Amino acid sequence: MRPVIPKRGEKDFEPAPGGGSGLQVHVLDRARAAMFDALKADRAISSKSASYGIWFPQISRVHVTVAKGIHFSVMGHSEARPTSIDDGSTKLQKRLELLPEEALYLIERGALFCWKDIQMNFTGLDDIEGAPMSVQQAFAEIIGKEDLTLEKYQVFAYLRRLGYVVTRTDPPSPSYPVPPPRLGSNGAPLSFCQRLSSIFSLFTTSVLRFWGGSFNWWRPLRISRWMHHDKSYGKVFKSLRVIPAGHSVAPHSSRATPVAPSSPYKIFYNMYKPSTNFRKTTPPQPDFQIVVINARTAFVPSLYELTELFNVLPEIPPPLPRKRGAPSVVQLSPAAVASPVHTSTFRHIFSWLLPSSTPQPVSSQPRPHPFAALKAGKKNIVIAAVDSGNISFFRFSQGAFQEWPTL
Repeated sequence: MRPVIPKRGEKDFEPAPGGGSGLQVHVLDRARAAMFDALKADRAISSKSASYGIWFPQISRVHVTVAKGIHFSVMGHSEARPTSIDDGSTKLQKRLELLPEEALYLIERGALFCWKDIQMNFTGLDDIEGAPMSVQQAFAEIIGKEDLTLEKYQVFAYLRRLGYVVTRTDPPSPSYPVPPPRLGSNGAPLSFCQRLSSIFSLFTTSVLRFWGGSFNWWRPLRISRWMHHDKSYGKVFKSLRVIPAGHSVAPHSSRATPVAPSSPYKIFYNMYKPSTNFRKTTPPQPDFQIVVINARTAFVPSLYELTELFNVLPEIPPPLPRKRGAPSVVQLSPAAVASPVHTSTFRHIFSWLLPSSTPQPVSSQPRPHPFAALKAGKKNIVIAAVDSGNISFFRFSQGAFQEWPTL
């Protein structure tokens, strides 16, 4: 008989000081017994979707001998291990292995039957197979291996149940696939030809802008820029700034090492959204990076700990504004289409010298909204605080207010 979880909802009566009537006590006992029956039921799994593996405590890995199901499309990695062959020699052979959190997650779901590898002499008992590890034994064997704590596993299992793909940030082995390094603003240096072409393109753009009619003669700072250096509005406000701003200025500390080596604020997981095109052999850049802490023992992160986290993160581009709707198309009259505008021969010949009266086309690329960019931040980190099994996620972002002037 398949157990059924009792329906939850509003209570039929309020708790009485004396314990209630006999009917109320009977209803409560029956609901409580139904919950215990659902918890005591045996978990069944189809043999067509069950996988098999062997837990090796020496290397803290699970060797998957039979892989079935959809879990292995985003979990597990290939590793070359020495394997003995019939003639007594050994050779390197690739096999599918699971990290401790991946193996424990599949065992807890009932999708993996795992046996423990025991280095003992079983002469005459080679044909006898033992029982697979239970969930309790798997927790006792796996928790604590490869820097895996109970809090880190709870975060991993919670995100995997929601459909996210979770991988390690620091590779536990050289063969573990990691995302490619992301080039920041100071990426590969430019060559001499690229620098020369950029200088000429900037010069020609400035000349065309000066003669093209977009120059505003009523802005005195724009005129003085040609006579004096650094006289634009941004340069003037920057020169009036007394307190240094920006994250390029390191926070002052009286200690040589403001962040202790035992600080729990270290990135442990890379997380990908379910909509991300993920390949476990060549993973892309993560959507989020997660720090897992124990809320009972860790304090609120300090400014120095957040600065150290942001120093290893790449900058993300500002979010583009949302499209409110399709742009309206202006219908021209037949007379305007039939009669083209005739320009003089003098203006046609010296069009590069005289400014044009027609408006210049506006760039179709939308500019990012400053408030949305400040809210999103240049760098983001997610901190998962686990308090006795209750998981809370906090996002900390690094804003750049000095890069978005209000004028």
